[in-house]
Amino acid sequence: MRTNFSTEQLKTPLIQLANDILRRCVHCGFCNPTCPTYVLIGDELDGPRGRIAMIKGMLERGGPASVKLTLHVDRCLSCLSCTSTCPSSVDYMHLVDKARVRIEETHTRPLFDRLLRNVVAKILPNPKLFRLALIGAWLVKPAAQFLPGRLGAIAKLAPARLPSPSSIDRPRIYPAEGAQRQRVALMLGCAQKVLDPEINEATVRLLTRHGCEVVVPSGGGCCGALVHHMGREADAASQARANIEAWEQVADLDAVVINASGCGTVIKDYGFMFKDDDVWAERAAKISGLAKDVTEVMAELGVDKSSDASGGRVTYHSACSLQHGQKIRTQPVELLKAAGFDVSEPAEGHLCCGSAGTYNIFQSDISGRLLDRKVKNLQQTEPDMIAAGNIGCMIQLREGINIPVVHTVSLLDWATGGPKPEGIS
Repeated sequence: MRTNFSTEQLKTPLIQLANDILRRCVHCGFCNPTCPTYVLIGDELDGPRGRIAMIKGMLERGGPASVKLTLHVDRCLSCLSCTSTCPSSVDYMHLVDKARVRIEETHTRPLFDRLLRNVVAKILPNPKLFRLALIGAWLVKPAAQFLPGRLGAIAKLAPARLPSPSSIDRPRIYPAEGAQRQRVALMLGCAQKVLDPEINEATVRLLTRHGCEVVVPSGGGCCGALVHHMGREADAASQARANIEAWEQVADLDAVVINASGCGTVIKDYGFMFKDDDVWAERAAKISGLAKDVTEVMAELGVDKSSDASGGRVTYHSACSLQHGQKIRTQPVELLKAAGFDVSEPAEGHLCCGSAGTYNIFQSDISGRLLDRKVKNLQQTEPDMIAAGNIGCMIQLREGINIPVVHTVSLLDWATGGPKPEGIS
């Protein structure tokens, strides 16, 4: 794609990056049929090719982001399905991320939108505030269908039961069972440990059972993904630095283990986030190099299946952040099979379920339509249970389907001697 940036513009890091990305795009359109919003809406501007052209125009002209561009970039899920099909390896992820930063800096949204985005950015990354907010949402959940738009969407996302805080949340070292094979740090996250703390508990049991010493360090918190995808670059960097400092405290690490794939995609990108920062570049790159999804670690270790484990028909839902963002596609399926489960995958497995971080709050209508489509495909496989590797997908799917939705790590834990996940008969 031809670009028309001035010599002065090309002196800035943002335009240099955008210019390199844009020039790789040949405008072929192979990305559009794999884009969930283009498939649903059929508008060129709601596909990657159209968004790329609009972002190019905005950056070349300079000045504030338009209402039109903001609308269509906001509708992008950042599922990155387009990057899996692009024959030219266009770095759409970083281009749309930078477009969101420009929108946040130059575009004035309506008052209610600004208030809602500020509330979400403040509450969701803070487990204490998030727990309080969920209690309020849980109280109004029965009336969610009567609440308008995004307020109703927020209420629907409240779980039927709010779990108590877990002892896993405190800094501690969990020794390996038997001979130690690896030493890893576990990221506890923010929203996940409030919504489903059993995931972290199952992760510790599974890893220690397979020879890992698991360190839960002090400090750290939200990975920064939530605010990062809202264009709040400074907030995301602040949260990332807190995690980097926390994990740097742990000596002789083989991996930083992440069990929420949305977090993993961003943490593996810390090196890029700080590449122009003289103080943090090397430190961030080291952490990015250590970051691994829990299924990557378990693929290295192998599954020690218990003779007491029960199998069952499992349909594996591949989170976009795992299959497109981290290119992890086969490991979870192979692990579940090795653990004794009969595993299938749904049709249109490359399409997003509509969760996408905060997308199901800010774009509830499109999110709901994507959920309906995903549920139909999942039901056709007639599973006993659904496995997923991302808490956002799990909460979204539980809202739309009457089949147990559990984390992949919980099933692996069960199959290797842990407790049966809640809800599975």
